Amino acid sequence: MELRESIIRRRTTNKAFKNEPLREEDIREIIFAANRAPSHFNSQPWDFILVTDQGIRREIGVIAGESMNQLISKGDFFKRYLKYFRFSKTEIEEKKSGIYIDKVPAILRPFISKIFDNDGVKLLNFLRVPNILGKDAKKIVSDSPLLLGFMLRKEEYRPGEKSGIYSLISMGAALQNIWLTATSLGIGLQFVSTPMEIPENWNKILQILRVPDTHELMAVYRLGYINQDGKRNTIDWVSDERRSFDELVSWNYYGGKK
Repeated sequence: MELRESIIRRRTTNKAFKNEPLREEDIREIIFAANRAPSHFNSQPWDFILVTDQGIRREIGVIAGESMNQLISKGDFFKRYLKYFRFSKTEIEEKKSGIYIDKVPAILRPFISKIFDNDGVKLLNFLRVPNILGKDAKKIVSDSPLLLGFMLRKEEYRPGEKSGIYSLISMGAALQNIWLTATSLGIGLQFVSTPMEIPENWNKILQILRVPDTHELMAVYRLGYINQDGKRNTIDWVSDERRSFDELVSWNYYGGKK
């Protein structure tokens, strides 16, 4: 696959992957690509944990599901991220950013405008939305063939210092290499983000993965071969909309026109 095609085809994979392990040569290709990313003085500040053990994946899946359930039931998730949600094609085309929640159970559709507003927590819980989302999160994480823990070495990653900024820039470059290489191999990725929102749950993952004091676990991702025919989650979204060249660019100074 050509680079440009990988860039265009790259997506966050929300649904379950194929039920088959990743080939070791594909895993090695992904890590090789990550390590070709630029880093400050070629420091290569990253290390990775590759989780293929089914028991460990299930433990993390349980934590991911519980975290999702907790965040939604308390309303914390929507308070933080409501500004990114779009509920109609018109809205996503107008905003050209955020996620378009295009799949919800029929029973929830009449309430969609109320479910996700700041006063909708009671309705969310009454309609068991946290349980639905938590169950889906637990399953797709547990059943993912590979979980990837992305770590930065603390000797390089020092928040508040230049090396901390440089390490984060390098992490972004490495992650993009991972994602584009995975896309070219028919492999999907998704950020397992909800446990990071709850410190005690994130600490459980640190313990499960035995992250040493010398490293900071920055993120966990789930990977697997994309299942084109697989069912989407009960509640699901897409994020294909992008701003145009003219909306992104100023010439010579901010607001400058060509």
